[in-house]
Amino acid sequence: MKTNFNKPFTQQEPIDEATIAEAAEIMRSGRLHRYNTLPGEASEASALERDYAQWQGARYCLACSSGGYALSVALRAAGLRPGDKVLANAYTLAPVPGAIHNAGGEPVFVEIDEHWHIDVEDLRSKAEESGARFLMLSHMRGHIGDMDAICAVCKDFDITMIEDCAHTMGARWKGVRSGNFGKVAAFSAQTYKHINSGEGGLLTTNDAQIAARAIIMSGSYMLYGSHGAAPDDAVFEDIRLDTPNYSGRMDNLRATILRGQLASLEDRVHRWSELYRVLEVGIGASTAIDVSRRAQHEAFVGSSFQFRPRLASNQFEKLIANCAARGVDIKWFGAKEPRAFTSRFDSWRYLGTPQGLPRTLAVLERTCDIRVPLTFDSDDCALIASIIVEEVEGLR
Repeated sequence: MKTNFNKPFTQQEPIDEATIAEAAEIMRSGRLHRYNTLPGEASEASALERDYAQWQGARYCLACSSGGYALSVALRAAGLRPGDKVLANAYTLAPVPGAIHNAGGEPVFVEIDEHWHIDVEDLRSKAEESGARFLMLSHMRGHIGDMDAICAVCKDFDITMIEDCAHTMGARWKGVRSGNFGKVAAFSAQTYKHINSGEGGLLTTNDAQIAARAIIMSGSYMLYGSHGAAPDDAVFEDIRLDTPNYSGRMDNLRATILRGQLASLEDRVHRWSELYRVLEVGIGASTAIDVSRRAQHEAFVGSSFQFRPRLASNQFEKLIANCAARGVDIKWFGAKEPRAFTSRFDSWRYLGTPQGLPRTLAVLERTCDIRVPLTFDSDDCALIASIIVEEVEGLR
């Protein structure tokens, strides 16, 4: 008799009661808009920007409507012009090319290696061939590449790096927080991310000009001085009149929900790491499955887990179905058609004819992925690992 798993992979932890009470007060006040404040009063959105900038170790922070919006505004604020080429790793999710397209850029996808990192040699080659001035680097599913080498390429070709940190809030590489390598960083607060307001985004930078443009673009009107982690008013003097308003603000209700979670983020990062290790040991014990070992200097956030079964391409659909029948929800990046949140570079037809990226396709053909919500415990993860191993080995 096979043992099944019976918890949903989409269930997040509840918002704590103190934060719920604070959110209720915001709703009772009726003042949900971030600029609806009394004289001398700081809004919740402004307070979140101040708190997150301090936590991240960045000078400036903008709270906005989504991570995808933050990516698009980051590109525009960094100087992207219509038709500019933007390098991007080919293993990413749809909001990344969507943000590039929305900002008027043209993605140039870069191959990945077998550990789901951007391929540095292909990055160098594509940088030279394309003349691109921007790199949107996705730390996809929490895998941080060789940042020394990536930064070196950007320096050699005078490329502005925008970091997509949707999956690496709280992660570090050689002691430096993810998001502090590039010119601008974008973070997500969508339900399945590391802090959860249902939807939301944060942009951080140390560049005063970029921060000021991003704030005006977000829809601050002339109320930029009320932001919690903004440049001095003098920086806005010309920018405020030369920069369009794209209206992508965060409201006070979501900001309150996120502030309540920020204080416990480090604890959640630690708990995710513990669950990830259980999956790593259990799934990695099978000779039928490849699991990438994480670099010692990479302090990652284990909110998802990736593995590569040693199966033929035509066996993966069966594996997904068999695991689903036992309660284990696996996403497969080798599928030719997009499913739910999962898609790949050759399915985004609005970008034109897909680039030829054989190494990326070879990796994605075997890439499986599972969410690791904190509503799971170590026993749950051990059971999930055993089910995956049984089903993979049963197909060999």
